[in-house]
Amino acid sequence: MSTLEVSPVESSSGQSGKPVINDFSIQVATVNGSGSQTANTVLLRSLFQMGIPVSGKNMFPSNIAGLPTWFTIRASRQGYVARRKEIDFLVAMNPETGREDVMNLESGAAVVYDEALRLKDLRSDLHFYPVPFDKLVAPVCPEAKLRKLVRNMIYDGVVAWLLSIEMPEVRIALVKQFGKRKAKAAELNWGAAQAGYDWAARTLTKTDPYRAERMNATAGKIVIDGNAACALGAMFAGVTVVTWYPITPSSSLVESLMGYMKRFRHDPETGKATYAIVQAEDELASIGMALSAGWAGARSMTSTSGPGISLMSEFIGLGYYAELPAVIFDVERVGPSTGLPTRTAQADIMKNALLSHGDTRHPMFFPSSPGECFSMTMDAFDFAELFQTPVFVMSDLDLGMNTWMADPFPYPEKPIRRGKVLTAEDLDKLGGFARYADVDGDGIGYRTLPGTKHTAAAYFTRGSGHNEKAQYTEREDDYVNNMERLSRKIETMRGHVPAPVVQVHDKAKIGFVAVGTSDYAVRESLDQLRNEYDIEASYLRLRAYPFTEELKDFIRRHERVYVVEQNRDGQLLGLMRLEFEAELIAKLRSVRYYGGLPLDARTVTDNVVRQEGQ
Repeated sequence: MSTLEVSPVESSSGQSGKPVINDFSIQVATVNGSGSQTANTVLLRSLFQMGIPVSGKNMFPSNIAGLPTWFTIRASRQGYVARRKEIDFLVAMNPETGREDVMNLESGAAVVYDEALRLKDLRSDLHFYPVPFDKLVAPVCPEAKLRKLVRNMIYDGVVAWLLSIEMPEVRIALVKQFGKRKAKAAELNWGAAQAGYDWAARTLTKTDPYRAERMNATAGKIVIDGNAACALGAMFAGVTVVTWYPITPSSSLVESLMGYMKRFRHDPETGKATYAIVQAEDELASIGMALSAGWAGARSMTSTSGPGISLMSEFIGLGYYAELPAVIFDVERVGPSTGLPTRTAQADIMKNALLSHGDTRHPMFFPSSPGECFSMTMDAFDFAELFQTPVFVMSDLDLGMNTWMADPFPYPEKPIRRGKVLTAEDLDKLGGFARYADVDGDGIGYRTLPGTKHTAAAYFTRGSGHNEKAQYTEREDDYVNNMERLSRKIETMRGHVPAPVVQVHDKAKIGFVAVGTSDYAVRESLDQLRNEYDIEASYLRLRAYPFTEELKDFIRRHERVYVVEQNRDGQLLGLMRLEFEAELIAKLRSVRYYGGLPLDARTVTDNVVRQEGQ
């Protein structure tokens, strides 16, 4: 039985007649390939420029144009950026989904829709605003071929009037979206937005309570996606070899990196690139190239998603056993098999920790924000070379492809760390070295790089059995000694991985553990539990595997600990069960969501309340 009271405290809501300011979700329902991404981004940026905390979530189909797509913007004066289940303001532009979209709304929501869809007849408890989009776009865009794209900006203007979004901010966002080279396109779209605004001001009567008001909560912040942030981190980390094979949702990481490297990583005298980016024929080739480059002394990486990781399994086992550095970005999506390629998940955790056959364990970094995508990417490149091993940076579709607010990234000041690399001068002093000897007791051997001009520099890099001197062997004692050294290396890693972020309340009987983008839902859930149920909870956000002692200490000090993750089987919890003693395992509870959408706070809160009430 629970020792906590889970009866809800008296609600202070019931203010439905009052304006709801800077606290709403807008969902735009369109079709894939209609050009709505520009209009949606402009809408989000306009709110951001008004100083209102916002986040954007794009749910799009994985195959062809013409299928339904939804873009959700959350504005939150409290700064919450997790997905909300509830939609307050719907823009219904898709005839195929219009009816279902409207029927799924809660009472009191607002609906802007193409008047030809006749959605007002469906319900009497919503605020409907029919708009004659085709009539409004014709005089703005004489060229009929472009009207399908430009008509989306009409709803930006209509929504701006209904929500009191300042039109000068819409114009600024438009110019930023199109850039200086597309000034004519920006003006054409601005005309459409202005036409929608003017029509709404003349024609509509606002009846819903939702409104935007200028704040100052975004001053100095930027808007960026996690893939671009990882790309910047890789460039600043000094990456020189990038190998990849396109796959959703990781492709934009390397595509962004291409742009950054072309701009900043060319020799100023010769104009030649100081890097290599290779699109391989498949994922096996890409990881093979990355590991080979790491062996040769380059800072190397590849970027993929779950299906690509599955194909890379044997090569990554080679990287672990032969001890080759490389950084692998896994932008997770829903599986198994092809699964749902354009939905998000945290479903590669167990696989990546133990990837490949035999006894293997791999370090994983779990960024939760664009800022951490930037900083932890740089840490990952150092870590890969310090420990001479593949390192996973575990992002997901939500973090990688969606739009997030972030503080500007600090310019890195720490020097690059290459780890235990012996130079010719070092070898002169030592007289030689044994590649896989544990000289320092930390499990990490010393290495040389190809081309080191010394007779003692060479060694064989083997994926088969080897002794301390890298010589082939099938002796039992040599194999056991080597595997135990690799295990010591994992133990050494525990003191060097990014530390967890811990928030402990002395009176809390329960705690939460989460990784990555689950963080946003958990932090909002903590407030819901406190405000609605008078339940105080502690929180530890893991930032890396292997686990550190802080995680065990956190579990010890609480009666129950809820492990929140976005997969069916509780993979993070499963890893804890593999490592922890029985008394710690007995305290663990699972909160899982695996529907493919970004995790929302209400799902976490309801799940915990249900378990606490048993």
